[in-house]
Amino acid sequence: MTIDPTLTLDDRITGALVGAAVGDALGGPVEGWTPQQIVERHGGRVRGIVGPWHENWRTARPIAPYHKGDGHVTDDTLMTHALVRVYAAVRDHLDAYAVAEHLVPDLMATPRWIPELEAEALPLQRIFLAEKWIVARLHYGHVDPREAGSGNIVNCGAAMYMAPVGLVNAGHPEGAYAEALDVTGAHQSSYGREAAGVFAAAVAAACVPGATAASVVDSALSLAKDGTHAAISAVVEEAARHRDFESALAPLRAAIAPFDSVGPDYRKPSLGARRPSRLHAIEELPIALGMLLIADGAYEGSVLGAVNYGRDCDSIATMAGAIAGALSGGAAVPAAWSKQVAEASRLDLHAPAAVLAAVAREVFARDRSRRRAHESAFAALTAPR
Repeated sequence: MTIDPTLTLDDRITGALVGAAVGDALGGPVEGWTPQQIVERHGGRVRGIVGPWHENWRTARPIAPYHKGDGHVTDDTLMTHALVRVYAAVRDHLDAYAVAEHLVPDLMATPRWIPELEAEALPLQRIFLAEKWIVARLHYGHVDPREAGSGNIVNCGAAMYMAPVGLVNAGHPEGAYAEALDVTGAHQSSYGREAAGVFAAAVAAACVPGATAASVVDSALSLAKDGTHAAISAVVEEAARHRDFESALAPLRAAIAPFDSVGPDYRKPSLGARRPSRLHAIEELPIALGMLLIADGAYEGSVLGAVNYGRDCDSIATMAGAIAGALSGGAAVPAAWSKQVAEASRLDLHAPAAVLAAVAREVFARDRSRRRAHESAFAALTAPR
């Protein structure tokens, strides 16, 4: 796929944030199911926005009372937009203390429209237990923000909303990786925190002019550690054998299985699921990168591959959509999809991108000033005497 190297920062941030939200909305209604079950339910692969898995979603178990489908975004997007609001308040790099001082109050105190609930509610009422952990530990437990993630179940909850960190550090994967690790110390530990760093780095790498799917994966692998590195390596090696997601669905699952602690039945995790480990990896990020490679960075192919993979496919498609969107810009996201998602979810998908683009420019200016001050100090320290 040919990617336009002249895309601006605004183009890439729009592509990443709108692309992530659309991927989330496409994946939401089939989350938790297998590729075969998805085919049986929808009469074939999902090729766009679909309705809820159960027609009577209000009483269906285990997903009631959530209206997942029809273009509704899930907690992935709600948390991503919340992190954008934190950047808008701080207007600089973030750390774990920013989570305590800004993100937690945002989740607890400000009612917002929650698409899946079809009601205005506190975001805290929609997010799941692994995200409620942030509030419990920081607001009620008064734990050091840098250590609050210890003890939480290890999952993709921290990684799923780290795209803004990659975008504020656009073109600087190492910086994105370090910042995401700092931010998510308040939320996760072990391979859940590591995945957050690597995902942010992948988004930052996708913003480099001339970047490709392959260069993004190379950047991710250059930073990933332990089981996360091994899992990405195994998945992308398998992905290289495929030219479309259809043939890759089962092989990619087989490639990630040795590193995934959830087990074969996504709805019934194994006893060892989600415990800290240096050998394991979350499933979502490696699969997102695998689908990105198979589609050669194309937005639709990356996201539809993620959606039809099933399991935690809203988060997989969120990550694939963010990276592919950053590679190709906002124009790569089908306008019909983004329009339907925005209308169904009652969200302005473009406004957070405009806010974050302004913040990214301010942060870069601050970084440049700090760098020049450092250079001046170091020059004085090393000048001949």
